[in-house]
Amino acid sequence: MAKIRIHELAKRVGLPTKEVVDRLKAQGVEVRSNLSSVDEEVQKLLTGTPAAAAAASTGASAPAVAKASPRTAKKPAPKAPPAPPAAKVAAAPAATPTQKQDKPQVPAPAAKTGRPTPAPQQPPAARPPSPPPARPAPPAPTHAKHHRPVAPPEPKIAPPPPVPVGPPKPISITEGVTVRELAEKINVKVNDVLKKLLLRGVMTNVNRPMDPEMATQISLEFGYEATFVSFEENAGIEEREATQAAGAGLVHRPPVVTVMGHVDHGKTSLLDAIRETRVVDREHGGITQHIGAYTVTARNRGITFLDTPGHEAFTLMRARGAKVTDIVVLVVAADDGVMPQTIEAIDHARAAGVPIIVAINKIDKPEAKPDVVKKQLSDRGLLVEEWGGDVVSVQISAKQRKGIEDLLEMILLVTDIQDLKADPKLPASGTVLEARLDRSRGPVATVLVQSGTLRVGDAFIAGAISGKVRAMLNDAGVKTQEAPPATPVEVLGLQGVPQAGDLFRVLVEEWKARQIGAYRQQKLREDTLQKSSRLTLDHLFQKIQEGVVKELSLVVKADVQGSVEALTKILGDLTSPKVKVRVLHASTGAITESDILLAATTNSIVIGFNVRPEKKAADLATKEEVDVRLHTVVYNVANEIKAAMAGMLEPTFHEVAQGRAEVRNTFKVPKFGIIAGCMVTEGKIVRNTEVRLLRDNVVIYTGRANSLRRFKDDVGEVKSGYECGIGLEKFSDIKPGDIIEAFKVEKVVSKELYA
Repeated sequence: MAKIRIHELAKRVGLPTKEVVDRLKAQGVEVRSNLSSVDEEVQKLLTGTPAAAAAASTGASAPAVAKASPRTAKKPAPKAPPAPPAAKVAAAPAATPTQKQDKPQVPAPAAKTGRPTPAPQQPPAARPPSPPPARPAPPAPTHAKHHRPVAPPEPKIAPPPPVPVGPPKPISITEGVTVRELAEKINVKVNDVLKKLLLRGVMTNVNRPMDPEMATQISLEFGYEATFVSFEENAGIEEREATQAAGAGLVHRPPVVTVMGHVDHGKTSLLDAIRETRVVDREHGGITQHIGAYTVTARNRGITFLDTPGHEAFTLMRARGAKVTDIVVLVVAADDGVMPQTIEAIDHARAAGVPIIVAINKIDKPEAKPDVVKKQLSDRGLLVEEWGGDVVSVQISAKQRKGIEDLLEMILLVTDIQDLKADPKLPASGTVLEARLDRSRGPVATVLVQSGTLRVGDAFIAGAISGKVRAMLNDAGVKTQEAPPATPVEVLGLQGVPQAGDLFRVLVEEWKARQIGAYRQQKLREDTLQKSSRLTLDHLFQKIQEGVVKELSLVVKADVQGSVEALTKILGDLTSPKVKVRVLHASTGAITESDILLAATTNSIVIGFNVRPEKKAADLATKEEVDVRLHTVVYNVANEIKAAMAGMLEPTFHEVAQGRAEVRNTFKVPKFGIIAGCMVTEGKIVRNTEVRLLRDNVVIYTGRANSLRRFKDDVGEVKSGYECGIGLEKFSDIKPGDIIEAFKVEKVVSKELYA
């Protein structure tokens, strides 16, 4: 009887070896290991068990069939297989579900038992016909001992933020908005905003300011249409809402009066007459060159005056003064009439929408013509009340103190008509009138408080400069603890020098002021880098073609920011087609070593307006030979720069004739060559001068006369009517009858800047 080992039997029945051993032991068969052999009767016990049938029903026996089929394919198929035993027949119905009914299967044990079969005796022709093709069978299951891998559970994904439905909702965001603030505005989680930023390649945190364009795009994705407003605009909206809600908290405030007019028409003299001071005596050149803010008391009521410059260079200052004012006092000299800056002041006042009071000054002069001034004003659309108009006019004399009381009365009357009110309980807001860098106190800003009350210790933002009020001084230089509306004060405690005209706003949180200031300074640096022009190959040819254009570089330092603006403007206006003026650096404060080093590096001129260089800076300027020009009057700066620009133009060369000599004879002198014996007929011949040799009025030689003698003596010059010997440098082809002309070339500086 054929025997088979346990592990081979396990493969045939499709069960693990250990399970086969356990089953045989359970039926009383002695089995030691998987190498033990069992006979056919033991095989029948195993294959006839219900467990084997169950394994076959689950498809575990299919691999065994698949493995046995190649072996059976090598032998001829039996014509009629012998009938299986009863146990085999009993197991057959259980195994049939895993086999295809249209494809006969060969029993797996028959291939290994070695029982005699009639298959080898049958000829190949007697093989039964192959069954018809059937549909493709499903993939065979894996062996029972190789477990099918189980797919890992899918990770849980958080639901995405809701998709906005309908039109976007409008919201307003301020500059420097952080990720957290934006998330609160659009009612989403901070992580959702951070994810949107990461998808755009932006790595940030919740407290970092966002770019306005980026914040607008992300808001739109969440269903909100964001409108970008500056911090001052947003604060102004909140202030107006608070003012409307308060209502009863409004109180009357003093008017802000700006004195405007042409240069030297008496604006500062008028304020001196009102304040009983002599500020005009301290002004350089007798003209105002920065905004002055003063507070006076008239009839037990306060009035704030702003004195603006009248020179044409200070247009921005006049515009700034008209912007923050309630009333404009237009000063016109009775002996001079309406001038260009008078017309400009009228335009600024009309643009600001404020009432105008005309003060006709200098009526004490014999040549004063007030009626002519009124006629000129009416031509400009200002019809005075005396002529049936609505413009108040007062005739005054600032030097003799005439008409001052009438002017103050008219100012208070116009103030009562306007009914000016403010809420002193709100956080302070205003405008920076002037700013400068003080040597001992640091950055100082003159601020006009327009709303609320400014107190010592308040955190504020002014343009791109943040700070905290360390001290305040009024117009008299006295320290004060608070400044109510319509009060000008000097503020100390700034982190830098703000620009004149910047809005001044108090914040409750100091960190917020620092954050906004840092954000604005970063934007300013980016804008500066973008504006910086760099030489490229595209511009190189253009620069070569524009070789006739010169450039004058300047470093400007002034006492106040308003003067810096004015100087930058007038110097920029001096640019002509032949000379380009470029202000490399402009700031307030004394001239420092860094300014001198910058000028030395860029070959620039340093302009100091109402400032002086430091001791070390002056020594460095002398060492580096840097040209430093100091001025106290603005129009002197323009005149001097014009002269410097004229010197930069390509000079023109003019030939000046000196003398004329006729060659009478020639002499050969050792070591000197041919010497021309001449008679000076015109002017004089100077030694080492430029000469020209003419033969039949054709220029034969142009060079230098390196030898000049009378008889045997060397002389410096020979005048007309005298004989002399002339030797020409590196030329000896001289013949009698030739003419020698002596001349010199003079360099003439071009004055035609704008030709």
